[in-house]
Amino acid sequence: MTETRDVHVRQSDAFAWSMERDPLLRSTITGVVVFAEAPRWDVFVERIDRATRLSPSFRQRLIESPLKLAPPRFEFDPDFDLLWHIRRVGAPPPGTLEAVFDFARTTGMGAFDPARPLWEFTLVEGIEGGRAALVLKVHHSLTDGIGGIQLAQHIVDFEPDPGDLGPMPTIPAVGRDGWGPPPNGSLGRLLDAIGWDLAHVASAGIGLVTALPGDALRALRDPVGAVGDVIERTSSILRFVAPVTDTRSPLMVDRRRLWHFDALEVSLPDLKKAGKQAGGSLNDAFLAGVTGGLRRYHEAFGVGIHDLRLTMPISLRAEGDPEGGNRVTIVRFDVPAGIVDAEERIQEIGRICATQRGEPALAYSDAIAGVLNLLPNPVIGGMLKHVDFLASNVPGLTTPVWLGGALMEGFYVFGPTLGSSANVTLMSYRGQCCIGVNVDTGAVQDPAMFLACLVEGFEEVLAVGGEHDPVRLVVPDRTTTG
Repeated sequence: MTETRDVHVRQSDAFAWSMERDPLLRSTITGVVVFAEAPRWDVFVERIDRATRLSPSFRQRLIESPLKLAPPRFEFDPDFDLLWHIRRVGAPPPGTLEAVFDFARTTGMGAFDPARPLWEFTLVEGIEGGRAALVLKVHHSLTDGIGGIQLAQHIVDFEPDPGDLGPMPTIPAVGRDGWGPPPNGSLGRLLDAIGWDLAHVASAGIGLVTALPGDALRALRDPVGAVGDVIERTSSILRFVAPVTDTRSPLMVDRRRLWHFDALEVSLPDLKKAGKQAGGSLNDAFLAGVTGGLRRYHEAFGVGIHDLRLTMPISLRAEGDPEGGNRVTIVRFDVPAGIVDAEERIQEIGRICATQRGEPALAYSDAIAGVLNLLPNPVIGGMLKHVDFLASNVPGLTTPVWLGGALMEGFYVFGPTLGSSANVTLMSYRGQCCIGVNVDTGAVQDPAMFLACLVEGFEEVLAVGGEHDPVRLVVPDRTTTG
């Protein structure tokens, strides 16, 4: 039997869910998967059905706990209707990929129906050139980027004709393993929430008692070092929750409930080569490209910048964790966008990111989120709106894949802005970095110029590695059409 606390979302997901009272802070992930032709509809339906049976959270809805004594809990939707969550439409006029991006943008900006599982997939057919696209809308509490790739492997094929996949998995029972509603109605929900609290207090107490002998022995052997560890952990946690009252950018300060989607592609080997040449990683080169573009965008308006405030997800996923689910925490720190030399910028970003990944506070991120959940939403929301931008690098599929006989050409993810001015997400696929750009049009008033500057930022980073393929716009002439 699953323990009571296992059916509840993590504190960090509860934090994101509670923030959604402000539409600027919604945690909706939107994706556009482009296919060379339209997948067979019957195969598409069968694959999504199969995936939801293997990943039960896609058949579950989030239910608030009484008096917020515990985080929301997952419960199977007794009225789950697969065909409500998947739709099939013709491409919006004029049938271009640009029109699909605009359709995805408006889809992503809409709120979820809280009475149903938090996802929607729309197959868009009839795009120019005979292509099709799958528009994905998923709440972050269901999965992070790596979890999404794990789930995608239940949907796609690694050859054009996969043959028989075997019997369809059984539909999870509504009451299986504690995932159904608690008995006795409202009283049962209240007892469940109290049980969650007691279980976590007991777990924390057992952990403390278990750790005490070792900590005491360490203190006796090395009292100075033990005190130093406590100070280091405390300082790290304080940095983690430090209040933010202003944006670093003097230009990107306004916020609106309007998004704008763009996408570009960068050669994965070339970006890796540039990072390696500078003594850094793919992620360091990616962030250097984004920050270089941000510097150029500010310069286009005659504004100089030094550092910008970045929020970046760090995966906490461990071996043995179940597929899907959200296993990331987000860290907030400054990056040197003002460094003009691309190689030097890669090196400095690499040093800063290594420091962030070693922060002791990461181990306590879920507990910290639990404390933040006690604060008034406007306080935390105000802090999030002073972040300049978000960036995320998701390792994707390395080989070509198909769905219903249709070859997947690209996978573009548009992460939520979460109160910042922009979110830039890299999803790798068969040797290409598919980079989705989601901007808040209050902060970024000229999205076409912003995209052009990002292209230039990545070009200057790629040049660090020598000869390279040019950066490609997914929608041609997007930088001039606005």
